[in-house]
Amino acid sequence: MLEIGVEELKEKLDQGERVHLVDVREPHEVRICRLPGAELIPMMKLFLGQSPAAATADEVVVFCHVGIRSLEAARYLQARGYPRARSLVGGIDAWAERVDPSLRRY
Repeated sequence: MLEIGVEELKEKLDQGERVHLVDVREPHEVRICRLPGAELIPMMKLFLGQSPAAATADEVVVFCHVGIRSLEAARYLQARGYPRARSLVGGIDAWAERVDPSLRRY
């Protein structure tokens, strides 16, 4: 399973499940809105070898603005030993639309 929906992620977080969030957006995007606790690893840094600060066995949810970059990043992480890496469908935009409307959209 390569993707996770925003409702499923919210449920996991609400239940206290251990999920490592990785934001692959650029710093200027993060200044607009962000998810608390997410580790920022811009896409290029990820592809240049920066790894998430999570154990390879942990569930890792990667997100970006609308889910395109994060899908590529999740595939990349799965190929590099993170079998539970998943992409957030619709990215932070879907999260802001359906889970937390207080987040600024762009």
